[in-house]
Amino acid sequence: MNAVLDQQDLSQYMSQLGEQAKQAATILAAAEPAQKNAALLAIAEALLENTDQIKQANAKDLQQGRQDGLDEAMLDRLELNDARIDGMVEGLHQVAALPDPVGEISEMNIRPSGIQLGKMRVPLGVIGIIYESRPNVTIDAAALCLKSGNATILRGGKEAIHSNQAITRCIQQGLQAVGLPQAAVQVINTTDRAAVGLLLTMNEFVDVIIPRGGKGLIERVSKEATIPVIKHLDGICHVYIDDQADLGKAYDVAVNSKTHRYGVCNAMETLLIAEAVAEQVLPDLNKAYRDQGVELRGCERCLEIDADMLKATGEDWDTEYLAPILSIRIVDDMQQAIEHINRHGSHHTDSMVSENYSRARTFLRAVDSSSVMINASTRFADGFEYGLGAEIGISTDKIHARGPVGLKGLTSQKYIVFGDGQIRQ
Repeated sequence: MNAVLDQQDLSQYMSQLGEQAKQAATILAAAEPAQKNAALLAIAEALLENTDQIKQANAKDLQQGRQDGLDEAMLDRLELNDARIDGMVEGLHQVAALPDPVGEISEMNIRPSGIQLGKMRVPLGVIGIIYESRPNVTIDAAALCLKSGNATILRGGKEAIHSNQAITRCIQQGLQAVGLPQAAVQVINTTDRAAVGLLLTMNEFVDVIIPRGGKGLIERVSKEATIPVIKHLDGICHVYIDDQADLGKAYDVAVNSKTHRYGVCNAMETLLIAEAVAEQVLPDLNKAYRDQGVELRGCERCLEIDADMLKATGEDWDTEYLAPILSIRIVDDMQQAIEHINRHGSHHTDSMVSENYSRARTFLRAVDSSSVMINASTRFADGFEYGLGAEIGISTDKIHARGPVGLKGLTSQKYIVFGDGQIRQ
């Protein structure tokens, strides 16, 4: 159903998805952990059995993407090779091995009335997920939503339509194999943009919306949604090299944070260096970046050390490049670095390299980001690396879920009470 539908047909189609998801959510909420885990493993097996078909479908998307002029960062996000499919399979196995959060009881205490009060972790219900080119998100979303007892309606980008359909067939195969409703994971099969608008306002069916993609998509979702949204807009991440840093560690962290992968939200976009060590560390770093084809844009003090750098503008400090471009600023000290990060960052991920424990603690407290690191690459800000098995996205919001959103981020808590006939006096 790739064609654009008329408004009435599209509304009926979306309502049908919503009704089916709501019914499936009720079944999933009561499903035993063993059955949910069996579904995840069955989906993993289906991916392995159908690797060739998935790559063939992905090749069609890549070919069309090149014809449509997608840039290299987008094509990188779109590609599914053997390693990435193996990563999807591994993610399914890791999620299956994680403790099931649903039904977890915590904070039990006895009140003066004699009642026992606590909290139970429960699914959110139906989660709508809107994402762009990365087709592996289809598996990440299915895995985490299934394990956390949520039904999901997925809307991938048109650029990945063939890949997503091939992956969806594997998901349906796994669900059917263990007797769970196929409507537990539904992928919108039309590329009509109007489907997104309808999904964002399906309050009677959908409990939460999660967008994954570029700033334009997330801004649209934030503006149009009448349903709560879990999101982050940008990934303007920083590494600050302190004047008490181990310069060997600083070199490794700064190079990896930028060059490990460019088109990801946890790649470093701005490097901050304390003035006291700038002349020692900047030349070697710049050589490493240039050897890997990174374009360097520096502040005035940087240009005094390396005149071959381009001059950074005010706009550079507020830009998520998602490309081999890096802005570099020399700062007076840690306090100026913190001020720069909190002013220009996106509250995503920021790292400091320092051997000074006291300063490290100050940095951890003062930087207002969802992940704050000491002596580690920003590339670790990822659900897989955090032991979540996979992530549905990274939230820079300050309520419900913050940082990589894994299983617990897709659940809520309700109060539970055990009594023995008590009545309110």
